[in-house]
Amino acid sequence: MNAYLRRAAVAATAVATVVGLAACGSAKEAGDKGKETKKSAGGDSVTVGLLLPENQTARYEKFDKPLIEKRIGELTNGKGKVVYANAKQDASLQTQQVDTMITNKVDVLVLDAVDAKAIAGAVKKAKGAGIPVVAYDRLAEGPIDAYTSFDNEEVGRVQGEALLAALGDKAKSGRIVMMNGSVTDPNAALYKKGSHAVLDGKVNIGKEFDTKEWKPENANSNMESAITALGKDEIIGVYSANDGMAGGIITALKAAGVTKLPPVTGQDAELAAVQRIVAGEQYQSVYKPYAGEANAAAEMAVALARGEKLGAIAKDSVDSPTTQGVPSVLVEVISLTRTNIKETVLKDGIYTLDEICTDKYRAACGALGLK
Repeated sequence: MNAYLRRAAVAATAVATVVGLAACGSAKEAGDKGKETKKSAGGDSVTVGLLLPENQTARYEKFDKPLIEKRIGELTNGKGKVVYANAKQDASLQTQQVDTMITNKVDVLVLDAVDAKAIAGAVKKAKGAGIPVVAYDRLAEGPIDAYTSFDNEEVGRVQGEALLAALGDKAKSGRIVMMNGSVTDPNAALYKKGSHAVLDGKVNIGKEFDTKEWKPENANSNMESAITALGKDEIIGVYSANDGMAGGIITALKAAGVTKLPPVTGQDAELAAVQRIVAGEQYQSVYKPYAGEANAAAEMAVALARGEKLGAIAKDSVDSPTTQGVPSVLVEVISLTRTNIKETVLKDGIYTLDEICTDKYRAACGALGLK
């Protein structure tokens, strides 16, 4: 078992053992008003407002939403209710959605912010209404009560290590392009920090971009600019912070006439990216065991709605720009390449063999022993 799999196994075990939600008194974090409201609501009849940031990335509605709904159902004997809204990458819309959740008097919010800074006022308003907030996947600003995500600096390190492994002794034979995520996403800064910690001094960075709204079309445009500036033959590798952007990058490289694609990283293990990895077009992605993150969010949300403390669930703590010592659960990640597709996304049931190995990819799947 490689190092990434060992780390993920330890993390998965840790998350799996955190299922106790014993009533330990009112949570100080939820606020006095919140404590009284939640205690009077009853143990299982809780309403969770779930606010996800966008639907361009497949993971949110295919994995995160149903996993959170499932775990909340398990924790509340089927009596818990999830009210869902997707902001479609619109920070103003998400603020309105929080207002609606407050008006509808949900017991707790699970919030994945479009813009972590812009949402701070809405978080404060929820807090004032006695509604605790669990920041999900991105560390929202404002008086949040809990946070769960992956180890985001580790994501960047894993991506950087994969790129270095692919380049080998040719790491300084040309230049790499770095395609970071959106500046409105605090995770993007952590991915960048982690990747630079690995790559700086070991590669020559020719061009680096912060990609607006994480959009593949913006990454495509940035990559076209990099090719024009550096020359297609000078680019030996591309750090891409996620899979959607990796797709836009690879399209730009092909359009420029690059026949032997340089190694390109990614994140999220999207189906299209897994297929590109099988075909040898994308070198790597980062597989996130979504169940660990979703379960932690559900467990913290239900505990807060019941007025319980989070000590049994949240073993870590993090600081946001506005809130210190936020109780947190951080989940480890796995580097996904052609060598471990079977042991990761297939074994965990993220995708079936038929979903990955369509007619277009059947021969490549066969060559990897995916049959």
